[in-house]
Amino acid sequence: MSQKKIRVGVIFGGRSGEHEVSLSSAKAIMDNLNPEKYEVVPIGITRIGQWLLGAEPAQLLAAGQAVQTDTQNSNLTSVTFTGDPTIGHLIPLKQGTTLDKEGKLDVVFPVVHGTYGEDGTLQGLLEMANVPYVGCGVLGAAVGMDKEKMKMIFETAHLPNVKYLVYRRNQWERSPEEIMDAIEAQLGYPNFVKPANLGSSVGINKAHDRLELEHAMRVAAEYDRKIIVEQNINCRELECAVLGNDEPLASVVGEIVASNAFYDYKAKYIDNKSTVVIPADIPQQTAEEIRRYAVQAFQALDLSGLSRVDFFIDKETEKVYINEVNTFPGFTEISMYPKLWNASGLPYPELLDRLIELALERFDDRQRNRTSF
Repeated sequence: MSQKKIRVGVIFGGRSGEHEVSLSSAKAIMDNLNPEKYEVVPIGITRIGQWLLGAEPAQLLAAGQAVQTDTQNSNLTSVTFTGDPTIGHLIPLKQGTTLDKEGKLDVVFPVVHGTYGEDGTLQGLLEMANVPYVGCGVLGAAVGMDKEKMKMIFETAHLPNVKYLVYRRNQWERSPEEIMDAIEAQLGYPNFVKPANLGSSVGINKAHDRLELEHAMRVAAEYDRKIIVEQNINCRELECAVLGNDEPLASVVGEIVASNAFYDYKAKYIDNKSTVVIPADIPQQTAEEIRRYAVQAFQALDLSGLSRVDFFIDKETEKVYINEVNTFPGFTEISMYPKLWNASGLPYPELLDRLIELALERFDDRQRNRTSF
């Protein structure tokens, strides 16, 4: 008898500046999930947050990145997860609609990058519904998204950071001149200005003078209530992939040679001109240091499943700095995370197998927790 297929709900899209990246990642994942092992259930989230069962990434993209909200005349069903763990599956929002077995999922692949997906909110919903899911839990997702809290934990774990400053949006709106004075005095130019809670280089700008700094601060403030400003160093950009739960493993180290002034959104996903070098041309000792730091960061943030950890190497001093972690990195065909594991001997389909195994393993472990006294 053939083994029962695992029903994998792939959730993608969402209310995020990384909506399009999520669609590309989801398409690649669904294309590479072994159809002999898995039954894929696509669940698209529109830009306004509506969950649609059966929506394919191409549908969301073709409809201007948002499937119509009126699904009465389409073959899509509006669904949601309930916080009731005794139900534990998708439920339709329209009265009189039933999903039969389509409502039951064995595991969820939450391919929603950025806010309302990678920041702990979606993970919290899945925890409440008591559904296994790929990737880290609520705490790891939240601190992995918040660059300020992430760097504070890195400092506690004695991981080397570049110098940085953090401001709240209301501080910037109240005292922009004072803040720019402080940035100039403490960090100088050039510097990088980023929204504290976003990925894929969305809202990030490099400031070379006060005029560019003011523009960069305003842009970052449009995306988040916290703005982080980092000191620029003349560096190489390296990345390392981590996989596992309690005993994580690090991949080989790769290097990004950006086509633009830095590895921004265009360089990552649009112009396709950036160069990826895997393994990176660095001394073995440096590679081992980066791999060790990557695992330390993974454990310090209490991550699970997967993470990509980004680093800088100062070209002058050769000192290694940790930049940030990405708790659900891009999974497109050109994304670094699957490329790094492929170079480490784990091809894309087998990587997906392992991530699902880790999700079920962590779910089983969580079921051991007592919830009554």
